[in-house]
Amino acid sequence: MIGKILGNRYEIIEKVGGGGMALVYKAKCRLLNRFVAVKILRSEFIHDEDFINKFRRESQAAASLSHPNIVSIYDVGVEDNIHYIVMEYVNGKTLKQLIREKGKLSIDESLDIAIKIAEALSHAHENHIVHRDIKPHNILVTDDGVVKVTDFGIARAATTSTVTNTSNVIGSVHYFSPEQARGGYTDEKSDIYSLGVVMYEMITGRLPFQGDSPISVALKHIQEDIEPPSHIDDTIPKNLESIIMKCVQKDQSLRYSDIKLLLSDLKKVKNSDEIHISSFNDSPTRVIPRIDDTLIGSNGNDLVNNQRKKADKHSSDNKIHEDEKKGTSRFITLTAIMLALLLTIGLTAGFLWFRGQIQGQEVKVISVVGLHKDAAKAKIEEMGLKFKVKNEVYSSEYKEGHVVDQSVDAGEIVKLGYPIEVTVSKGPRETDVPSVVNKHIDEAEILLEGKELKSIVKRVPSDIPKDYVISQTPEEGEKAVVGSTVSLVVSDGPEIEYVVVPNVIGDNIETAEKQLTSLGLIVNKKYEYNENVDKGIIVWQDLTANTEVEKNATINLTVSDGPEVTEEPNTNDTGTGEEDLTSSNLSIILPKDREEVEVKIYRIQDGEREVIYNEVHSTKQESISVLVKGKKSAKYEVYFDGTFKDEI
Repeated sequence: MIGKILGNRYEIIEKVGGGGMALVYKAKCRLLNRFVAVKILRSEFIHDEDFINKFRRESQAAASLSHPNIVSIYDVGVEDNIHYIVMEYVNGKTLKQLIREKGKLSIDESLDIAIKIAEALSHAHENHIVHRDIKPHNILVTDDGVVKVTDFGIARAATTSTVTNTSNVIGSVHYFSPEQARGGYTDEKSDIYSLGVVMYEMITGRLPFQGDSPISVALKHIQEDIEPPSHIDDTIPKNLESIIMKCVQKDQSLRYSDIKLLLSDLKKVKNSDEIHISSFNDSPTRVIPRIDDTLIGSNGNDLVNNQRKKADKHSSDNKIHEDEKKGTSRFITLTAIMLALLLTIGLTAGFLWFRGQIQGQEVKVISVVGLHKDAAKAKIEEMGLKFKVKNEVYSSEYKEGHVVDQSVDAGEIVKLGYPIEVTVSKGPRETDVPSVVNKHIDEAEILLEGKELKSIVKRVPSDIPKDYVISQTPEEGEKAVVGSTVSLVVSDGPEIEYVVVPNVIGDNIETAEKQLTSLGLIVNKKYEYNENVDKGIIVWQDLTANTEVEKNATINLTVSDGPEVTEEPNTNDTGTGEEDLTSSNLSIILPKDREEVEVKIYRIQDGEREVIYNEVHSTKQESISVLVKGKKSAKYEVYFDGTFKDEI
C-alpha cells in the first residue's frame, strides 16, 4: 500500500498499526496538505459482508461524534476493493504502550487519562453510541497529554437492538464485561465495566484476570470476583478503589447508572488524593464462542458430571429390573450396561473435543518479511501454522521471491493451524529505455516520463544546438528498473571565449587598433575635433577596461581629430575662383571577400594629410557614396581595413 493514492487525494506513507479487522496507515492529504490516518479493512474480510457492515458502522458511528477526546472521522471510501476510513492523525502512543514503557503511571496521570476517557464516553453515550471495545490499545496519548479515544469498530447505536444473537462475541477478552462474554444485552454500563478494568490495569500494573485461553478469561469475568487493587498495592487510595470496584460489578444494576456519575466521582478524587498505576499484557480483539450456561462452573465439567449421573442411574435401573424379573436374559442386562458406558464415553469425548476447539493451543506469530518465501514457509509451518502465498507484486525494496508483507503482524496471537498469507516480491519492474539522443531536452524528459523513468542532466559545450541531447546512459533498447534514472548529456551550445578589455584611452589609434584586433575584438572608430588632444589619440572607449567580454565583441572608440581649422580668406586671390572650396561625391565600390569593411578616406591638400571619413559598412551594400569637401587641387586616398585601395 505504501505510495498508493486513495480517492485521488490520500497518499499512503507508512504503516503505523493494525487491529483484528483493519490496518492503519499514515497518509498525506494532498488537497489540504496535512497528515491523516487511513484505516483499511484487512484483505481477508473484503468478501465478508458481516465484517464490511461492521466496518461501515464504525465510520457512521464515529463520524457523528465531535469531541476533543475522540478521534475525528474525515472521509470514507471504497476503491479497488479497498474499504477505507480517513481520520485524524494523532502523533502519540497508545495507552498500552505508555503503560509498558513506564511500568507504573502516577495517580494524577492515571486520573487525568481516566477522566478524559470518561468525558469522551459521556459524549458518545449522549449520542446513543456504545463503544463496546474500551481498552488501552484504543486510547491514544500525545506527548503533551492529549487523550483521544479511537476505534469505534464494534460500537452500535443504543437505539437499535443491542442483544447479541450470534454464537460468537467480538471484543477484547481481558477488558469486556460479563454480559459481553455471555452474548447478552449490552449498554452504556458495558463501557463503564471496561473503563473500570482499564483503570485497574493502570493503578495495579496488572490485568484483573489471566488465563490460558480467551474462553478461560471470559469465564473468570462471569464467575470470579476481581481482587481489590489495594491487595496488590496498599498505597492505592480507598476512594479510588471503591470507584473501580463499583465499575466492575458483574451485575449491571450495581455499577454506575450513568457515565456522568462516574466522571463526577473521578473529579472529586482528582481534587483530593494521589494515586499510582501501571500495567501490561496484550489483548487483541478476538472472536470467541459465546459462553453458554452449560460451560459455567468448573469450566464446563458439570455437563460431563450430569451425563455420567444419568448413565449410572440408567445402569442401576437395569440391575433392579433384573432382580425383579428373575429369568430375564443376562444378555439384555449386559447390552444395557455397554450402551450406557458407550454413551458416557461418547459424551466425555465430545466435550473434550469441544473444549479443545474453543481452548486450542495458541502461538505468537513471528515476522517473515524480508525472508525468501521457502525460508518463510519453513518457519511458519514449523510453528504449526499454515503458509499461503496470496499475491505477488513488483518491488524495488525486496528481491524476487522474498516476502513483502504478511496478513498477520508479528506478535499477534493465533491458534494452531491458522493461515498466514504473504505477499511475495516479483523483483523490480523493468521497462525499455527509449531513444532520446538528438532530441530537445523537454521532449526527452516527456519520453522518459512515459516509461516511468527519471532523468539527470549534465550540460557540456558543443557545436550541437543548445538544449539538445548528445548522449544517454543506459542506451536505447536497454532494460531499466521503473523509477530509476537515465543520465543525459545535453548541449550547452558553442563554448564562449572571453578576453580582457585593455585600456586604450590616450593611445595612438593605429597602435591601439592592432592591439584590439589581435585580441579578437572588432574596432569601430569615430573622429571628433578636440582642442585639447592631439590628432589620432583615443579619447573614449565604450567597453570598460579590465572587464571580460566575449571574443568578437565590438569596441567603439572616439578619436581626436585635433582642433578644428578655420581657413582665412585669400587676400591675394585674383578672383579667378581656382582655389575656392568645392564639394563632390566619391563613389566607392566595396570589396566582396568579407562581410563588412572599414572605409577610411584621407584628404591631401596644402601639403597636409588628414582623415575626413572613417566608417564600417556591410559589404551587402556593394557600393557607397561619400560627400567630401576640399580645394579643387585636393586629392583623396581610400583605405579598406587600413589597406590602401585607391587615390581619387
